[in-house]
Amino acid sequence: MTRGNAAELIRKAGDPQRATFLELFFDLVFVLALTQLSRDLAADLGWSGAFRALVLLGAMWWVWSSTAWLTDRTDPQRPLIQALVIATMVGSLVMAAAVPEAYGDTGLIFAGAYVVIQLGRGLALVAFLHGRKLRRIGMRGLFWYGLSALPWIAGALVPGTTRAALWAVAVVLDHTAGRIGFPTPGAGRSPSQDLVISGEHLAERHQQFFIIALGDMILVTGLALGNGGFTPDAVAAFAVSIATTVLLWRIYIHRAGQVLAEAIAVSADPVRLAGSASYAHLTMVAGVVVAAVGAELVIANPLGHTPPAWIAVILGGPALYLAGRARFEHAVFARVSRSRPIGILALAALTPAMFLLPPVAVAAAAALVLTGIAISDAARARRNPSEPPSPPG
Repeated sequence: MTRGNAAELIRKAGDPQRATFLELFFDLVFVLALTQLSRDLAADLGWSGAFRALVLLGAMWWVWSSTAWLTDRTDPQRPLIQALVIATMVGSLVMAAAVPEAYGDTGLIFAGAYVVIQLGRGLALVAFLHGRKLRRIGMRGLFWYGLSALPWIAGALVPGTTRAALWAVAVVLDHTAGRIGFPTPGAGRSPSQDLVISGEHLAERHQQFFIIALGDMILVTGLALGNGGFTPDAVAAFAVSIATTVLLWRIYIHRAGQVLAEAIAVSADPVRLAGSASYAHLTMVAGVVVAAVGAELVIANPLGHTPPAWIAVILGGPALYLAGRARFEHAVFARVSRSRPIGILALAALTPAMFLLPPVAVAAAAALVLTGIAISDAARARRNPSEPPSPPG
């Protein structure tokens, strides 16, 4: 490929900044991925199960996030970029299909697909982006993904706890490398000025992924109701779950979720802001996945005794979501509404009393806390209807 053709692959200032249908098509894989993760967590609500699910979520998120950044810097209308996105989609689908037995028989399939995605994409960028800044970023990425491939593959070849530990090292390695600019011996790290980004595109991509997470919760809720029968107690639990889903959506879109693109545009360090918002979304998505587990448990067993692990996911999912939402708000406005930490503290304070209540009542208590936060947001919106973003300096 000539230098001129390579230049055509780079997104230009005048190009459309909206997400493409190809990217929405790519996102469909993650409906399956998040559903598989929530079911995997539901099968093992202990600390080890939570840790294993977090490792898998970290891997799936990094594939999605690195793809979002790729299509932000390149033109997704070009055949080569489309081929890379579709190949990544197929690899992600293989990873998602392997999730239920990732710590068993399909471990090598999960890890192998991840390594092939990251190294294959890096090789393509290095091969075709001659003389472009993005090629240097691809070369640095190849070094780090080659390094993390060692614990990925080694972990796939050993069982149980050792596999989870090695994969956790690999996930931390990849995320850390990305956060600090892929510093590479002899090449340094990627300077922030090399990372020209489109705030509108990245904001829209993260909004779309959050909707995918809510879609997982709706899917799990609907399947649980259908499998358990339309008994009055199950219908009541279903209503609480849907109300919780709507509240999570409503709290997300209140200002910060609507003005992320504008915040990136006015930020003194847009790359740093985009990275902070990305990890805030990862935390929120993790909270939604945990909340989906709680919804499934409550609809299947709305009455009777509530085990401690159930209380942890029913209240912990919204609490984790609020923690991510607080970080997101700080990234956009350099402040955190008091309702976020108050909501987390309220969920924690309610925990002892929940041992005396049935699962549906525990879920209703969590929904009431979220309702209070949504009402607080609405009151704030009336006082400050057009609050502009003011990201940290």
